[in-house]
Amino acid sequence: MRTAAFLYPWDVIGDPDAPARLAGLGIDQVSLAAAYHSARALTPRHPRHRIVTARHSAVLYPPDPARWSGRELHPYAQDWVAGPDPFGTAARALADAGLEVHTWVVLAHNSRLGSEHPSIVVRNAYGDAYPWAPCIARPEVRGYLVDLAAEAAVRPGARGTQLESCGWYGLAHLHAHDKTAGVPLSGAAQYLMSVCFCTVCAEGYRGLGVPARELRAAVVSALEPLWSAQAPSGPSAAPVDREGEWAAVEALLGAEPAGVLRTWRDRAARRLRHAVVGAVRAAAPGGFRVLLHADPATHRCGANPGVDPARALADADGVVLPCTGGAAARAAALGPFAGPRPAAATVAANLTIVSGLGGSPRTLAADAAHAARLGADELHLYHAGLAGDDDLAAVREALAELRDGAGERP
Repeated sequence: MRTAAFLYPWDVIGDPDAPARLAGLGIDQVSLAAAYHSARALTPRHPRHRIVTARHSAVLYPPDPARWSGRELHPYAQDWVAGPDPFGTAARALADAGLEVHTWVVLAHNSRLGSEHPSIVVRNAYGDAYPWAPCIARPEVRGYLVDLAAEAAVRPGARGTQLESCGWYGLAHLHAHDKTAGVPLSGAAQYLMSVCFCTVCAEGYRGLGVPARELRAAVVSALEPLWSAQAPSGPSAAPVDREGEWAAVEALLGAEPAGVLRTWRDRAARRLRHAVVGAVRAAAPGGFRVLLHADPATHRCGANPGVDPARALADADGVVLPCTGGAAARAAALGPFAGPRPAAATVAANLTIVSGLGGSPRTLAADAAHAARLGADELHLYHAGLAGDDDLAAVREALAELRDGAGERP
């Protein structure tokens, strides 16, 4: 099974030992961030620092002035990693160590963009703006994301790309000093709190035969019991399967209004995916792989936005699926992709290897073997720069075990 690990350029810049250490894990590929959201990241082995604070979403290479000059929506430069082209510098060092480099590009997740351009963001049924979530149904947002993808994905030396958040973002967000957990929200409630009612989406709903004011009222009415201290928190506060989540949305909202929301949002998401992948392929050399971070339920939002499995594999060269959380989580993510698929299509299992982030590096060999039995043909590891030494040692042992064919059943 081919293996890849996620990495930031700042994990490599200024640390001459990093490329060899990464290659020594036994991985084939590094997915290196080229465009990324704001973050505060630990660098446990770096000789010069322990914390890197990326204050806002930015590209980690020099953007092309000719592409972006005079445009209202444009990528932001960074100043927290030394040098004019951190991605390029890190990519060359990793390639020199024998690692294949692919870009890792975050698209519809950008708090600075939304804060500076509040008219382009998702607005929930209450009128609240989500600055981190540009609305992908808006033509100006789609145009920006398509051009960003073409530029950020196809960097010199890259052999492929992984496109994160190439779809709807919603309520869920790792926000600084977050205070939103006072009322537990089910998956259905998360969805209803993520539905957009900006002017473009409102016009889209009207075009499907339902006035936006009626949909907004229905969503608010469905959510209202959640805010009462005496009411249960939605149809179920316990985790449910993906089909169960959507059934709960229909039960809360009604099948017809729910269908209008899903139709509009699915159309917008596929239009974006098709345009983004097409732009990347047009800019890339032959053999360049385009993978989508995805979830096999079209109503899901976030870094792994929902896709129809067959359509996703028709649009792109493959998918990267969230598989952390045990055998049931792997089966739920990989199962919908288990049917016939294009011969060259990739289905990658994304497993967290940082214990502090809920990962399980010590069971990686068994987890990866289980993912392979469910149809995964690649293993992607999050995140080689954030993991501590003990976690990386466990990963090194697990990958050696997998190469020897000794992965055990969970």
